[in-house]
Amino acid sequence: MTRRLTVLGSCGAYPEPGRACSGFLLEWDGWRAVLDLGYATLPRLQARDAAVDAVIITHEHPDHCVDLHGLFRIRYYGGAPAKLPLYCPPGVLTGLSALEPDVDLTDVFDLHPLPGRYQVGPFELTGMLLPHHVPNAGIRLTADGTTIAYTGDTGPTPLLADLGRDADLYIVEATDRPGETERPVRNLLTAIEAGTWAQAAGARRLMLTHFWPGNDRQAACAAARTTYRGVVIAADEDLTVELGRS
Repeated sequence: MTRRLTVLGSCGAYPEPGRACSGFLLEWDGWRAVLDLGYATLPRLQARDAAVDAVIITHEHPDHCVDLHGLFRIRYYGGAPAKLPLYCPPGVLTGLSALEPDVDLTDVFDLHPLPGRYQVGPFELTGMLLPHHVPNAGIRLTADGTTIAYTGDTGPTPLLADLGRDADLYIVEATDRPGETERPVRNLLTAIEAGTWAQAAGARRLMLTHFWPGNDRQAACAAARTTYRGVVIAADEDLTVELGRS
């Protein structure tokens, strides 16, 4: 049985050379879903010949969803026989509609709005609204005693402890945008904060992602380890993490 998560992209804002923005491929006993499809993630998904059974998008910012447009065109012009379940806040499809004003997007996507709770393939999906510039749904997926949680983008909030509670893998943005902690309204995290909330959640492993272009990823991991006592992983394109407990 294959139960794993593969990093399609790990950058925030825009991709560094050779990398992509936010995106993950989740595989579970033959079922496949993607979590976010930011800039340059779609070619990486295609390179894995990964036909997907569902798409989950945290929010409408392009570094998390712009390649959903490419996936739409693949299925629309390729004549995909069935609609693809799409779980996302309403603004995601609104933005995509502006790119395809003459096409009914529901010809391709079966929309399920987030936040909310759904049965998605083998997983129970819970979408939790987290603070950001636009509605952002943190994602919690549970199947067969294993939980994967993913923040998308978020400011600091106690809800992060609930989202990642006892997760086998907690994927947390650690943007470390310059000047972030001095902003009057916080919409992104630092690596230290990512560690703090993963520790509060009791997560077994922490994966840092959404790195601001040019940031030192190993320094981010070291910072997270000052507040989190578990395993810290830096998201890296094509990195695969096995899921499930032995």
